[in-house]
Amino acid sequence: MSETTDLLVVGAGPAGLAAAVTAADHGLRVMLVDAGPQPGGQYWRHPDERYPVADESAGHHGWKVLTKLRDRLRVHRGAGHIDYRPGTQVWFIEAPKTESSPWYVYTTASVEAQPDHVPTGSVRAMRIVLCPGGYDRQLPVPGWDLPGVMAAGGVQALLKGSRTLAGRRAVVAGTGPFLLPVAVGLAEAGAEVVAICEAGNLTGWAKNVTGAVQVPSKGVEGAEYAKALVKHRIPYKTSTAVTRIDGDGQVQSAVLTALDRRGRPRSGSERAVEVDLVAFGWGFTPSMELVQAVGAETRIGSDESLIAVVDDMQRSTASRVYIAGEATGVGGAMMAVAEGELAGLGAAGDNGSSIDGARVRKLRGIIRRSAAFAQAMHHAHPVPARWTDWLTEDTLVCRCEEVTYAQVCHARDDLSADEARSVKILARPGMGWCQGRVCGFACAKIAAANEDRDLSPDDLARMSKRSLATPVSLEDLADLTLE
Repeated sequence: MSETTDLLVVGAGPAGLAAAVTAADHGLRVMLVDAGPQPGGQYWRHPDERYPVADESAGHHGWKVLTKLRDRLRVHRGAGHIDYRPGTQVWFIEAPKTESSPWYVYTTASVEAQPDHVPTGSVRAMRIVLCPGGYDRQLPVPGWDLPGVMAAGGVQALLKGSRTLAGRRAVVAGTGPFLLPVAVGLAEAGAEVVAICEAGNLTGWAKNVTGAVQVPSKGVEGAEYAKALVKHRIPYKTSTAVTRIDGDGQVQSAVLTALDRRGRPRSGSERAVEVDLVAFGWGFTPSMELVQAVGAETRIGSDESLIAVVDDMQRSTASRVYIAGEATGVGGAMMAVAEGELAGLGAAGDNGSSIDGARVRKLRGIIRRSAAFAQAMHHAHPVPARWTDWLTEDTLVCRCEEVTYAQVCHARDDLSADEARSVKILARPGMGWCQGRVCGFACAKIAAANEDRDLSPDDLARMSKRSLATPVSLEDLADLTLE
Protein backbone atom coordinates (compact mmCIF):
# COMPACT_ATOMS: atom_id res chain seq x y z
CA MET A 1 0.00 0.00 0.00
CA SER A 2 1.43 3.37 -1.02
CA GLU A 3 0.05 6.79 -0.09
CA THR A 4 0.81 10.28 -1.35
CA THR A 5 1.25 13.50 0.61
CA ASP A 6 2.52 17.03 0.07
CA LEU A 7 4.71 16.86 3.15
CA LEU A 8 5.90 14.00 5.32
CA VAL A 9 7.06 15.02 8.81
CA VAL A 10 9.11 12.40 10.64
CA GLY A 11 8.98 12.78 14.41
CA ALA A 12 6.25 14.22 16.66
CA GLY A 13 8.46 15.82 19.27
CA PRO A 14 8.84 19.61 19.72
CA ALA A 15 10.24 20.21 16.22
CA GLY A 16 8.00 17.77 14.35
CA LEU A 17 4.76 18.95 15.95
CA ALA A 18 5.59 22.57 15.16
CA ALA A 19 6.53 21.72 11.57
CA ALA A 20 3.39 19.67 10.93
CA VAL A 21 0.82 22.13 12.27
CA THR A 22 2.57 25.11 10.65
CA ALA A 23 2.60 23.45 7.23
CA ALA A 24 -1.05 22.44 7.63
CA ASP A 25 -1.91 26.02 8.59
CA HIS A 26 -0.60 27.02 5.17
CA GLY A 27 -2.63 24.52 3.18
CA LEU A 28 -0.30 21.54 2.78
CA ARG A 29 -1.55 17.97 3.13
CA VAL A 30 0.67 16.59 5.86
CA MET A 31 1.44 13.09 7.07
CA LEU A 32 3.05 13.01 10.53
CA VAL A 33 4.71 9.74 11.54
CA ASP A 34 6.28 9.06 14.91
CA ALA A 35 7.70 5.99 16.64
CA GLY A 36 6.03 6.96 19.91
CA PRO A 37 2.43 6.16 20.83
CA GLN A 38 1.42 9.81 21.32
CA PRO A 39 2.76 13.29 20.48
CA GLY A 40 5.42 15.02 22.54
CA GLY A 41 8.58 13.08 21.84
CA GLN A 42 11.08 12.26 24.58
CA TYR A 43 11.10 15.81 25.95
CA TRP A 44 7.35 15.88 26.56
CA ARG A 45 6.90 12.18 27.30
CA HIS A 46 3.86 11.79 29.52
CA PRO A 47 1.35 9.18 30.76
CA ASP A 48 -0.98 7.44 28.33
CA GLU A 49 -3.50 10.03 27.11
CA ARG A 50 -6.21 7.37 26.93
CA TYR A 51 -6.22 7.33 30.72
CA PRO A 52 -6.05 11.01 31.80
CA VAL A 53 -4.25 11.88 35.04
CA ALA A 54 -4.48 15.10 37.03
CA ASP A 55 -0.72 15.74 37.06
CA GLU A 56 -0.04 15.09 33.37
CA SER A 57 2.41 18.00 33.28
CA ALA A 58 4.44 16.92 36.33
CA GLY A 59 8.19 17.27 35.80
CA HIS A 60 7.85 19.25 32.58
CA HIS A 61 8.95 22.67 31.37
CA GLY A 62 7.12 24.41 28.53
CA TRP A 63 4.05 22.22 28.99
CA LYS A 64 1.72 24.92 27.67
CA VAL A 65 3.68 24.92 24.42
CA LEU A 66 2.92 21.23 24.01
CA THR A 67 -0.77 21.57 24.83
CA LYS A 68 -1.17 24.34 22.25
CA LEU A 69 0.63 22.31 19.59
CA ARG A 70 -1.37 19.22 20.51
CA ASP A 71 -4.64 21.14 20.29
CA ARG A 72 -3.70 22.45 16.85
CA LEU A 73 -2.80 18.91 15.78
CA ARG A 74 -6.23 17.66 16.87
CA VAL A 75 -7.98 20.42 14.94
CA HIS A 76 -6.03 19.65 11.76
CA ARG A 77 -6.63 15.92 12.15
CA GLY A 78 -10.34 16.54 12.52
CA ALA A 79 -10.33 18.65 9.36
CA GLY A 80 -8.36 16.03 7.42
CA HIS A 81 -5.31 18.27 6.97
CA ILE A 82 -2.91 16.08 8.96
CA ASP A 83 -2.75 12.30 8.78
CA TYR A 84 -1.11 11.41 12.10
CA ARG A 85 0.46 7.94 12.35
CA PRO A 86 1.82 7.13 15.84
CA GLY A 87 3.70 3.89 16.43
CA THR A 88 5.29 4.24 12.98
CA GLN A 89 8.94 4.50 12.11
CA VAL A 90 10.81 5.03 8.85
CA TRP A 91 13.25 2.30 7.90
CA PHE A 92 14.27 3.31 4.37
CA ILE A 93 14.11 6.37 2.10
CA GLU A 94 14.47 6.16 -1.67
CA ALA A 95 15.64 9.28 -3.48
CA PRO A 96 13.45 10.85 -6.19
CA LYS A 97 14.31 9.89 -9.74
CA THR A 98 13.83 13.46 -11.02
CA GLU A 99 13.57 16.93 -9.48
CA SER A 100 9.78 16.79 -9.80
CA SER A 101 9.19 13.22 -8.62
CA PRO A 102 8.46 12.27 -5.00
CA TRP A 103 10.60 10.74 -2.31
CA TYR A 104 9.63 7.15 -1.52
CA VAL A 105 9.57 6.57 2.23
CA TYR A 106 9.10 3.09 3.71
CA THR A 107 7.65 2.65 7.19
CA THR A 108 7.03 -0.10 9.70
CA ALA A 109 5.39 -0.45 13.11
CA SER A 110 7.55 0.63 16.05
CA VAL A 111 7.89 -1.28 19.29
CA GLU A 112 5.52 1.24 20.89
CA ALA A 113 2.76 0.72 18.31
CA GLN A 114 -0.71 -0.04 19.66
CA PRO A 115 -2.26 -3.47 18.89
CA ASP A 116 -4.68 -1.84 16.43
CA HIS A 117 -1.83 -0.12 14.54
CA VAL A 118 -2.59 0.31 10.83
CA PRO A 119 0.55 -0.16 8.72
CA THR A 120 1.44 2.69 6.40
CA GLY A 121 3.71 0.77 4.02
CA SER A 122 5.30 3.24 1.62
CA VAL A 123 4.65 6.96 1.30
CA ARG A 124 5.24 9.17 -1.72
CA ALA A 125 6.16 12.59 -0.35
CA MET A 126 6.98 15.67 -2.39
CA ARG A 127 8.74 17.21 0.61
CA ILE A 128 10.10 15.84 3.88
CA VAL A 129 10.81 17.43 7.24
CA LEU A 130 13.11 15.27 9.35
CA CYS A 131 12.85 15.80 13.11
CA PRO A 132 14.44 12.60 14.45
CA GLY A 133 15.46 13.94 17.85
CA GLY A 134 18.33 12.41 19.78
CA TYR A 135 19.33 10.21 22.68
CA ASP A 136 21.80 10.13 25.57
CA ARG A 137 25.47 10.08 24.67
CA GLN A 138 27.31 7.42 26.67
CA LEU A 139 30.92 6.78 27.65
CA PRO A 140 32.21 3.42 28.89
CA VAL A 141 33.06 2.96 32.56
CA PRO A 142 34.27 -0.20 34.29
CA GLY A 143 31.11 -1.99 35.42
CA TRP A 144 28.67 -0.05 33.23
CA ASP A 145 27.25 -3.31 31.89
CA LEU A 146 25.72 -4.16 35.29
CA PRO A 147 21.93 -4.02 35.72
CA GLY A 148 21.14 -0.74 37.43
CA VAL A 149 23.28 1.39 35.12
CA MET A 150 21.01 3.44 32.87
CA ALA A 151 21.05 6.40 30.55
CA ALA A 152 19.81 9.50 32.35
CA GLY A 153 17.17 9.95 29.65
CA GLY A 154 15.89 6.43 30.23
CA VAL A 155 15.53 7.12 33.95
CA GLN A 156 13.59 10.29 33.17
CA ALA A 157 11.42 8.52 30.58
CA LEU A 158 10.27 6.05 33.23
CA LEU A 159 9.45 8.93 35.57
CA LYS A 160 7.55 10.96 32.97
CA GLY A 161 5.83 8.18 31.10
CA SER A 162 4.83 5.76 33.83
CA ARG A 163 5.72 7.42 37.14
CA THR A 164 8.19 4.60 37.80
CA LEU A 165 11.43 4.79 39.79
CA ALA A 166 14.43 3.02 38.26
CA GLY A 167 16.09 2.76 41.69
CA ARG A 168 15.79 3.83 45.31
CA ARG A 169 19.31 5.16 45.96
CA ALA A 170 20.98 6.82 43.00
CA VAL A 171 23.93 8.78 41.71
CA VAL A 172 23.48 10.91 38.58
CA ALA A 173 26.72 11.46 36.68
CA GLY A 174 28.21 12.82 33.47
CA THR A 175 28.16 16.38 32.25
CA GLY A 176 25.62 19.02 31.29
CA PRO A 177 22.49 20.68 32.70
CA PHE A 178 20.33 17.62 31.94
CA LEU A 179 21.70 15.95 35.06
CA LEU A 180 19.69 18.43 37.15
CA PRO A 181 16.11 17.55 36.09
CA VAL A 182 16.92 13.84 36.26
CA ALA A 183 18.23 14.10 39.82
CA VAL A 184 15.40 16.37 40.96
CA GLY A 185 12.82 14.13 39.31
CA LEU A 186 14.19 11.10 41.15
CA ALA A 187 14.17 12.93 44.47
CA GLU A 188 10.64 14.24 44.04
CA ALA A 189 9.47 10.71 43.22
CA GLY A 190 10.91 9.41 46.49
CA ALA A 191 14.42 8.22 45.64
CA GLU A 192 17.50 9.23 47.58
CA VAL A 193 20.02 10.94 45.29
CA VAL A 194 23.46 10.50 46.81
CA ALA A 195 25.11 13.02 44.47
CA ILE A 196 25.16 14.70 41.11
CA CYS A 197 28.65 14.22 39.65
CA GLU A 198 29.40 16.91 37.07
CA ALA A 199 32.69 16.13 35.31
CA GLY A 200 33.24 19.76 34.29
CA ASN A 201 34.34 22.63 36.50
CA LEU A 202 31.80 25.09 35.01
CA THR A 203 34.40 27.83 34.40
CA GLY A 204 33.45 27.66 30.74
CA TRP A 205 30.31 29.67 31.48
CA ALA A 206 32.46 32.63 32.54
CA LYS A 207 34.35 32.46 29.26
CA ASN A 208 31.18 32.94 27.21
CA VAL A 209 28.94 35.25 29.21
CA THR A 210 27.45 36.74 26.05
CA GLY A 211 26.12 33.37 24.95
CA ALA A 212 25.04 32.39 28.46
CA VAL A 213 22.65 35.35 28.81
CA GLN A 214 20.97 34.94 25.41
CA VAL A 215 18.07 32.90 26.86
CA PRO A 216 17.08 34.42 30.24
CA SER A 217 14.51 31.69 30.89
CA LYS A 218 17.36 29.20 31.22
CA GLY A 219 18.72 31.18 34.17
CA VAL A 220 15.32 31.05 35.85
CA GLU A 221 15.13 27.32 35.20
CA GLY A 222 18.60 26.85 36.68
CA ALA A 223 17.61 28.77 39.80
CA GLU A 224 14.58 26.52 40.23
CA TYR A 225 16.78 23.44 40.09
CA ALA A 226 19.27 24.96 42.55
CA LYS A 227 16.40 25.53 44.98
CA ALA A 228 15.25 21.93 44.51
CA LEU A 229 18.76 20.60 45.17
CA VAL A 230 18.81 22.46 48.48
CA LYS A 231 15.32 21.24 49.35
CA HIS A 232 16.21 17.59 48.72
CA ARG A 233 19.77 17.94 50.06
CA ILE A 234 21.37 16.67 46.87
CA PRO A 235 25.14 17.33 46.73
CA TYR A 236 26.31 18.84 43.42
CA LYS A 237 29.93 17.83 42.90
CA THR A 238 31.87 19.50 40.08
CA SER A 239 35.07 18.07 38.56
CA THR A 240 33.85 14.65 39.70
CA ALA A 241 33.04 11.46 37.81
CA VAL A 242 31.87 7.94 38.47
CA THR A 243 34.97 6.00 37.42
CA ARG A 244 33.94 2.49 38.45
CA ILE A 245 30.77 0.59 39.27
CA ASP A 246 30.76 -2.56 41.38
CA GLY A 247 28.19 -5.20 42.19
CA ASP A 248 27.34 -8.88 42.12
CA GLY A 249 24.75 -9.23 39.35
CA GLN A 250 23.42 -5.73 40.13
CA VAL A 251 24.80 -2.29 40.90
CA GLN A 252 25.77 -2.14 44.56
CA SER A 253 28.26 0.72 44.68
CA ALA A 254 29.84 3.43 42.56
CA VAL A 255 33.27 5.00 42.91
CA LEU A 256 33.27 8.81 42.81
CA THR A 257 36.60 10.35 41.78
CA ALA A 258 37.79 13.94 41.57
CA LEU A 259 39.13 15.03 38.16
CA ASP A 260 41.82 17.51 37.23
CA ARG A 261 41.40 20.11 34.50
CA ARG A 262 42.17 17.55 31.79
CA GLY A 263 39.66 15.07 33.15
CA ARG A 264 42.28 12.78 34.66
CA PRO A 265 41.36 11.03 37.93
CA ARG A 266 43.13 12.52 40.96
CA SER A 267 44.95 9.75 42.78
CA GLY A 268 43.66 9.14 46.29
CA SER A 269 40.37 10.98 45.76
CA GLU A 270 38.27 7.85 45.18
CA ARG A 271 35.22 7.34 47.38
CA ALA A 272 32.74 4.47 47.12
CA VAL A 273 29.02 5.07 47.73
CA GLU A 274 26.31 2.45 48.04
CA VAL A 275 23.70 2.83 45.28
CA ASP A 276 21.36 0.65 43.27
CA LEU A 277 21.10 3.06 40.32
CA VAL A 278 23.70 4.96 38.29
CA ALA A 279 22.23 7.37 35.72
CA PHE A 280 24.75 8.53 33.11
CA GLY A 281 24.37 11.47 30.75
CA TRP A 282 27.22 12.96 28.70
CA GLY A 283 25.09 15.24 26.57
CA PHE A 284 23.05 14.05 23.62
CA THR A 285 23.67 12.35 20.30
CA PRO A 286 21.37 13.39 17.42
CA SER A 287 19.70 10.52 15.56
CA MET A 288 21.29 10.85 12.13
CA GLU A 289 20.25 7.66 10.33
CA LEU A 290 17.60 9.32 8.15
CA VAL A 291 19.67 12.48 7.63
CA GLN A 292 22.40 10.32 6.14
CA ALA A 293 19.88 8.21 4.24
CA VAL A 294 18.74 11.23 2.20
CA GLY A 295 22.35 12.23 1.52
CA ALA A 296 22.27 15.54 3.39
CA GLU A 297 25.57 17.24 4.17
CA THR A 298 26.77 16.98 7.77
CA ARG A 299 29.36 18.63 10.01
CA ILE A 300 30.72 18.38 13.55
CA GLY A 301 28.89 20.57 16.09
CA SER A 302 30.38 22.41 19.06
CA ASP A 303 29.62 19.40 21.29
CA GLU A 304 31.41 16.99 18.90
CA SER A 305 28.14 15.58 17.59
CA LEU A 306 27.45 14.85 13.94
CA ILE A 307 24.78 17.33 12.82
CA ALA A 308 23.08 18.37 9.58
CA VAL A 309 23.95 21.46 7.56
CA VAL A 310 20.86 23.62 6.92
CA ASP A 311 20.17 27.09 5.54
CA ASP A 312 18.13 29.88 7.13
CA MET A 313 14.85 28.11 6.28
CA GLN A 314 16.00 24.71 7.61
CA ARG A 315 16.58 23.38 4.08
CA SER A 316 19.21 20.65 3.93
CA THR A 317 21.47 20.03 0.96
CA ALA A 318 19.15 17.17 -0.09
CA SER A 319 16.46 18.37 -2.50
CA ARG A 320 13.14 19.21 -0.80
CA VAL A 321 14.29 17.89 2.58
CA TYR A 322 14.17 20.12 5.66
CA ILE A 323 15.73 19.24 9.01
CA ALA A 324 14.86 20.61 12.44
CA GLY A 325 15.55 19.92 16.11
CA GLU A 326 18.47 18.04 17.62
CA ALA A 327 19.69 16.83 14.22
CA THR A 328 20.85 20.39 13.42
CA GLY A 329 22.53 20.79 16.81
CA VAL A 330 21.45 20.08 20.37
CA GLY A 331 19.90 23.30 21.67
CA GLY A 332 16.84 22.46 23.74
CA ALA A 333 13.13 22.07 23.16
CA MET A 334 12.24 25.72 22.52
CA MET A 335 14.93 26.01 19.87
CA ALA A 336 13.56 22.81 18.32
CA VAL A 337 10.03 24.27 18.27
CA ALA A 338 11.30 27.39 16.50
CA GLU A 339 13.25 25.34 13.98
CA GLY A 340 10.25 23.10 13.36
CA GLU A 341 7.97 26.05 12.71
CA LEU A 342 10.56 27.59 10.39
CA ALA A 343 10.89 24.29 8.51
CA GLY A 344 7.10 24.15 8.15
CA LEU A 345 7.10 27.69 6.78
CA GLY A 346 9.98 26.84 4.45
CA ALA A 347 8.16 23.82 3.06
CA ALA A 348 4.95 25.82 2.65
CA GLY A 349 6.71 28.72 0.98
CA ASP A 350 8.61 26.46 -1.40
CA ASN A 351 5.28 24.80 -2.23
CA GLY A 352 3.85 28.15 -3.31
CA SER A 353 2.07 29.31 -0.14
CA SER A 354 2.38 32.86 1.14
CA ILE A 355 4.29 33.07 4.44
CA ASP A 356 4.73 35.86 6.99
CA GLY A 357 8.18 37.44 6.61
CA ALA A 358 8.01 39.06 10.04
CA ARG A 359 7.36 35.69 11.65
CA VAL A 360 10.29 34.18 9.77
CA ARG A 361 12.59 36.93 11.08
CA LYS A 362 11.35 36.42 14.65
CA LEU A 363 11.96 32.67 14.47
CA ARG A 364 15.46 33.21 13.10
CA GLY A 365 16.18 35.49 16.06
CA ILE A 366 14.98 32.85 18.53
CA ILE A 367 17.13 30.22 16.84
CA ARG A 368 20.18 32.49 16.75
CA ARG A 369 19.95 33.32 20.47
CA SER A 370 19.23 29.71 21.42
CA ALA A 371 22.19 28.50 19.37
CA ALA A 372 24.47 31.02 21.10
CA PHE A 373 23.31 29.74 24.49
CA ALA A 374 23.76 26.13 23.37
CA GLN A 375 27.31 26.81 22.24
CA ALA A 376 28.13 28.38 25.61
CA MET A 377 26.59 25.35 27.33
CA HIS A 378 28.59 22.87 25.25
CA HIS A 379 31.83 24.71 25.99
CA ALA A 380 31.02 24.78 29.72
CA HIS A 381 30.17 21.06 29.84
CA PRO A 382 32.59 19.24 27.52
CA VAL A 383 33.32 15.55 27.60
CA PRO A 384 36.53 15.26 29.71
CA ALA A 385 39.56 15.12 27.44
CA ARG A 386 41.13 12.23 29.35
CA TRP A 387 38.08 10.08 30.02
CA THR A 388 39.90 6.99 28.74
CA ASP A 389 42.26 7.24 31.74
CA TRP A 390 39.63 5.63 33.95
CA LEU A 391 39.18 2.62 31.66
CA THR A 392 40.81 -0.75 32.32
CA GLU A 393 41.86 -3.18 29.61
CA ASP A 394 38.81 -5.37 30.22
CA THR A 395 36.29 -2.50 30.29
CA LEU A 396 33.60 -3.17 27.71
CA VAL A 397 33.43 -0.40 25.12
CA CYS A 398 30.81 -2.14 22.96
CA ARG A 399 28.37 -3.92 25.25
CA CYS A 400 26.41 -5.58 22.42
CA GLU A 401 29.43 -7.42 21.00
CA GLU A 402 31.37 -7.47 24.31
CA VAL A 403 34.36 -5.69 22.76
CA THR A 404 36.85 -4.51 25.38
CA TYR A 405 38.96 -1.37 25.51
CA ALA A 406 42.07 -3.54 24.98
CA GLN A 407 40.60 -5.00 21.79
CA VAL A 408 39.76 -1.57 20.39
CA CYS A 409 43.26 -0.32 21.24
CA HIS A 410 44.78 -3.42 19.62
CA ALA A 411 42.95 -2.66 16.38
CA ARG A 412 44.13 0.94 16.53
CA ASP A 413 47.73 0.45 17.70
CA ASP A 414 48.71 -2.89 16.19
CA LEU A 415 46.48 -3.18 13.13
CA SER A 416 46.73 0.47 11.97
CA ALA A 417 43.02 1.20 12.39
CA ASP A 418 43.24 4.98 12.62
CA GLU A 419 39.55 5.75 12.08
CA ALA A 420 36.26 4.40 13.39
CA ARG A 421 35.25 2.32 10.37
CA SER A 422 38.51 0.35 10.41
CA VAL A 423 38.16 -0.27 14.14
CA LYS A 424 34.60 -1.45 13.53
CA ILE A 425 35.72 -3.92 10.84
CA LEU A 426 38.65 -5.32 12.81
CA ALA A 427 37.28 -5.41 16.37
CA ARG A 428 33.47 -5.45 15.76
CA PRO A 429 32.33 -2.56 17.97
CA GLY A 430 29.11 -1.09 16.63
CA MET A 431 28.07 -4.31 14.87
CA GLY A 432 25.62 -5.54 17.48
CA TRP A 433 21.99 -4.85 18.33
CA CYS A 434 22.34 -1.07 18.86
CA GLN A 435 24.42 -0.67 15.66
CA GLY A 436 26.85 1.75 17.29
CA ARG A 437 24.25 4.09 18.74
CA VAL A 438 25.69 3.58 22.24
CA CYS A 439 29.39 2.97 21.58
CA GLY A 440 29.87 4.90 18.32
CA PHE A 441 31.08 8.17 19.84
CA ALA A 442 33.47 6.44 22.24
CA CYS A 443 34.91 4.23 19.49
CA ALA A 444 35.43 7.19 17.19
CA LYS A 445 37.22 9.12 19.95
CA ILE A 446 39.47 6.17 20.82
CA ALA A 447 40.33 5.62 17.15
CA ALA A 448 41.29 9.27 16.69
CA ALA A 449 43.32 9.47 19.92
CA ASN A 450 46.64 8.25 18.47
CA GLU A 451 46.73 11.07 15.95
CA ASP A 452 45.60 13.60 18.59
CA ARG A 453 43.09 15.10 16.16
CA ASP A 454 39.55 16.40 16.34
CA LEU A 455 36.70 14.24 15.13
CA SER A 456 35.68 14.63 11.50
CA PRO A 457 32.20 14.09 10.03
CA ASP A 458 33.49 10.87 8.45
CA ASP A 459 34.55 9.50 11.85
CA LEU A 460 31.02 9.65 13.23
CA ALA A 461 29.14 9.11 9.97
CA ARG A 462 30.80 5.75 9.44
CA MET A 463 29.59 4.58 12.85
CA SER A 464 26.00 5.70 12.28
CA LYS A 465 25.27 5.22 8.57
CA ARG A 466 23.05 2.21 7.92
CA SER A 467 21.25 0.90 4.85
CA LEU A 468 18.18 0.24 7.00
CA ALA A 469 17.52 2.94 9.57
CA THR A 470 15.66 0.65 11.96
CA PRO A 471 14.83 -3.06 12.31
CA VAL A 472 12.14 -4.18 9.87
CA SER A 473 10.08 -7.36 9.80
CA LEU A 474 10.26 -9.99 7.07
CA GLU A 475 6.53 -9.41 6.56
CA ASP A 476 7.15 -5.77 5.64
CA LEU A 477 9.92 -6.77 3.26
CA ALA A 478 7.72 -9.43 1.66
CA ASP A 479 4.92 -6.90 1.17
CA LEU A 480 7.27 -4.75 -0.90
CA THR A 481 7.67 -7.51 -3.48
CA LEU A 482 3.90 -7.63 -3.98
CA GLU A 483 3.47 -3.96 -4.87
